[in-house]
Amino acid sequence: MSTSRAFCVPGVFFLLAATVLLIITSVSLPFLPAIDFVRAHVQSGNVGVANTQGIATSSSISQLKVSSDQFGVWAYCAVESASGNRDCSNSGYAYGVVVRDNSSNDSVTIKSSWTRGLAVHPVAAVVSFIALLLSFSTHITVTLIASLVSFLAALITLIAFAIDIALFAFVKHEVGKLSGSRFMTNTAPAFWMTFAAFILLLLAGCTVCFGRRRQSRSYAADASEPGPYQSRYGGGFWNRFRRTPKI
Repeated sequence: MSTSRAFCVPGVFFLLAATVLLIITSVSLPFLPAIDFVRAHVQSGNVGVANTQGIATSSSISQLKVSSDQFGVWAYCAVESASGNRDCSNSGYAYGVVVRDNSSNDSVTIKSSWTRGLAVHPVAAVVSFIALLLSFSTHITVTLIASLVSFLAALITLIAFAIDIALFAFVKHEVGKLSGSRFMTNTAPAFWMTFAAFILLLLAGCTVCFGRRRQSRSYAADASEPGPYQSRYGGGFWNRFRRTPKI
């Protein structure tokens, strides 16, 4: 393996790690119970959750007294205060949640417009996977395309992370309006996994790009060296038979 190609190897590992992280965050709730973006823990009060109208839900989660709410890409889950069981809504794109304070009958709504953008994570995972496949090529042009696709995946991941931040800030603001209850809203594992994937994609794009530059310089240096039929003064094979002018 040439040194220029070896310089691209860290970029391949960065792309692989970022792709794995984005795939995990794209699956998230309800398929991976521990992978969510925002968690709202109920510290005091009698809190229940329900779905907004028009959003399909399982009957077990329609009315619950919960100790925490979790938000994933495809569903939200609630942990029951009594049993500690986790019940999740039916999986689907763009869900809505109503958080209700049972003691004061106040409620806030997390509309589907705030969870719809979470679907950007699977898009980022697909683009990152494409960049990973391209990075295995030894062709200079394909390597350059892999670097550009890596930066594109980083941009999409940054947009996804901005959506995560917006969802966290909105949930924290809305549940804070329930005067009869007290919440502690935290970022969850998928939130930081998205951020880590963004950093890895940036590193991957840079290392693959620098490796491509070193590879092109190596090819240029090899092309400039005189061959077996070329004199050090230039020319071709027949120049060897030319007379050297006398001074």
